[in-house]
Amino acid sequence: MDDLKAKYLGQIAGAADEAALEDIRLAAVGKKGEVALKMRELGRMTPEERQTVGPALNALKDEINSAIAAKKAALGDAALDERLRSEWLDVTLPTRATRQGTIHPVSQVTEEVTAIFAELGFSVAEGPRIDTDWYNFDALNIPGHHPARAEMDTFYMARAEGDDRPPHVLRTHTSPVQIRTMEAEGAPLRIICPGGVYRADYDQTHTPMFHQVEGLAIDKDISMANLKWTLEEFFSAFFEIEGIKTRFRASHFPFTEPSAEVDIQCSWVDGQLRIGEGDGWMEVLGSGMVHPKVLQAGGIDPNEWQGFAFGMGIDRIAMLKYGIPDLRAFFDSDLRWLRHYGFASLDQPTLHGGLSR
Repeated sequence: MDDLKAKYLGQIAGAADEAALEDIRLAAVGKKGEVALKMRELGRMTPEERQTVGPALNALKDEINSAIAAKKAALGDAALDERLRSEWLDVTLPTRATRQGTIHPVSQVTEEVTAIFAELGFSVAEGPRIDTDWYNFDALNIPGHHPARAEMDTFYMARAEGDDRPPHVLRTHTSPVQIRTMEAEGAPLRIICPGGVYRADYDQTHTPMFHQVEGLAIDKDISMANLKWTLEEFFSAFFEIEGIKTRFRASHFPFTEPSAEVDIQCSWVDGQLRIGEGDGWMEVLGSGMVHPKVLQAGGIDPNEWQGFAFGMGIDRIAMLKYGIPDLRAFFDSDLRWLRHYGFASLDQPTLHGGLSR
C-alpha cells in the first residue's frame, strides 16, 4: 500500500500538464486502475483482513484524488501566472469603437424628403392613422361606389352591434391630413404630409402597410406650372441629378382636376435601373390641381383659392434611389441587408440629431 502511495503521489507531483494527470488518475483510481483492482481482492480476504485493508484502500483512493485536484489547481495557477507575465494591457488606450444602430431606410428617406421640401417652403403636417371614412373618402370627392372603398382594398375597423359612430378605417393615404389641415389653418397653405398608410395588397411592390408623402399648396394664383417646377426641383435634389427630365401624363383622380401621372427619365443597363438618363420613363407619383369639392370640404372657397397636390410612396422612391428590388425587404427581412445597401455607413445629419451610421 505504501509503495502504491509513493508511486502515484510521485507521479502526480511530477505531472507536467492536465493530460498527464488524467493518465495517472486512470492508472491509479480508474475502473481498471491498481487501487480498483486491489479493492476487488477484498472479497477473497477474511473479515479481519477486510476491516484493515478496506479502509486503507479508501484512504489511499481519497489521498490520490486530493493530490490530483491540488496538482490540477497548481497547474492552473501556473498557467495564469505565465499569461500574466506574457500578456499586458494598456489601460490608457481609448476603447474600441462601438457600432451604433443605423436609421432605417424609410426613416432616412422621410427625413431627406422633409428637408428638401422644407427648403421649398413646405411645413410638415400630421394626422391620425385611424380616421373616419368621411375624411378618408368623402371629403376627397371619392364616391361611395369607388373600388377603393371596398373591404377588399381598405381595412375597416370592427364595430360592435349598436355602435352608431361613423365608420373608421386605417387610412389608405395621407390625404385626410390635408383636409384636417385646411380646416385648422385655412389658406394660403403649403404642407407635406408624410406617414404610414394601409391597403389590402401584398406583392413585390406593395405591402399592407407602407409610407407616403403628399404635398399640398394653396394660394390665389397657383398653377400646374408651379407644380411642375416644385416636383422637378425635388427630383433633382433627391436623386442628386441636375436637370432631371420629367413627363406629365393626363390621368384621373377624384381629388384633383386636371390630374397627371408624373414619370421620370430612366434607363436599364445590365439589369440595373439608372435614373436621369436614357430614353425610358418610370412613373413615380400622381398629381394635379386640387378639385373644388376638396377645397370646399376643407372649408376653403374654391372661387377665391386654388392649389396643387401630389403624392408619392416613400418606400418606392427609397427603392429607386438605393437600388432595393423588393419593397417587402423593408419590413420582413433579415436587417443585415441594410449594410448591403450602404445604410450602415452613411454619415448624414438626421432630424433626430447626431449622425446616421
